[in-house]
Amino acid sequence: MNQPHRIILLAHGSSDQRWCDTFEQLAAPTLESVEGSAIAYMELASPTLEDVVGTGKQNGIEQFTVVPLFLAAGRHLRKDVPGMIADLEARFGVVIRLADPIGKNPRLGYAIRDVVTEELETGTENASG
Repeated sequence: MNQPHRIILLAHGSSDQRWCDTFEQLAAPTLESVEGSAIAYMELASPTLEDVVGTGKQNGIEQFTVVPLFLAAGRHLRKDVPGMIADLEARFGVVIRLADPIGKNPRLGYAIRDVVTEELETGTENASG
């Protein structure tokens, strides 16, 4: 029998709602296609990682995977987030796996290439316009 599991897309967070809107748009395809997935913010915005894990636990979810929407593992992903996860595991009695930052996946490099190529084509069209 499979245990209920939730994917959490973790972004840094900002007090600027426009910043949060950008990440919510980026997360939308995943949130729409991966059942039970959620976005959370490390700080400065809601919902927090604590909010999402707490709500999940109340709904019977005991296993979580945090997918950081970070390009690389800096101090936050090497120290701060693992500390937050350890605290949440102890507090809620859940298991939380921290995945690699999204930027470590080589497919992101191809997505960046495609966006740059599209921008170059758009720029060329506008310049010759």
